[in-house]
Amino acid sequence: MNEVQREIAAHVDSAIRSRHSIRRFLDKPVARKTLEDLLALAACAPSGTNVQPWKVYALVGEEKARLSAAIIDKFNAGPIETREFDYYPKEWVEPWIGRRRKVGLGLYSLLGIGKEDKAAMKQQTARNYLFFDAPVGLIFTMDRKLGQGMFIDYGMFIGNLMTAARARGLDTCPQAAFADYHQTIREVLGIGDNELVVCGLALGYADPDAPENHLVTEREPVSAFTSFRGF
Repeated sequence: MNEVQREIAAHVDSAIRSRHSIRRFLDKPVARKTLEDLLALAACAPSGTNVQPWKVYALVGEEKARLSAAIIDKFNAGPIETREFDYYPKEWVEPWIGRRRKVGLGLYSLLGIGKEDKAAMKQQTARNYLFFDAPVGLIFTMDRKLGQGMFIDYGMFIGNLMTAARARGLDTCPQAAFADYHQTIREVLGIGDNELVVCGLALGYADPDAPENHLVTEREPVSAFTSFRGF
């Protein structure tokens, strides 16, 4: 690489490495133009035969608050709505269950929530549906006629969005939890039955003083997940 390429790579690497899930945001707005720029960059993601499966509902202010209130009412009232696709495995085994437990224990430890404090755990879970106080809440859907392979394309779209946001000093938290209340989301936002609710995402400026924002999860080394052949 030449000097210019090294400099560009350093900026990209920094944006990727510094991204982690933020669970408390500052009350600082994000301009619509900024969001439009981020979504345009996200849409540069590849997709099979250029299908571009993504559809986005961007919420701020009263619109975001209205959705949050409706979901939290359902959350407090009883069981979740049945998710329309499997995100997690039906049976948790190692090494995945160990990683999952470590994240949960790490978060609750930072928040001072004990393992037996179910009420505090539920309250923290409910914060998902407030988009963790982020000024912007995004809901992602795709037409249910599309195949499961389109989830791969969708993941690259959301990854682009999060990386581009980080490069601009913004932070994010992707939230699968919103798929648990797809019926409520459909009702509040007027989304047709043909659209599958994929997930949500909180976007804004991280609160640097929030203890939960200091949770940084570990990553396995390349040698643990890669088999090099013929090198």
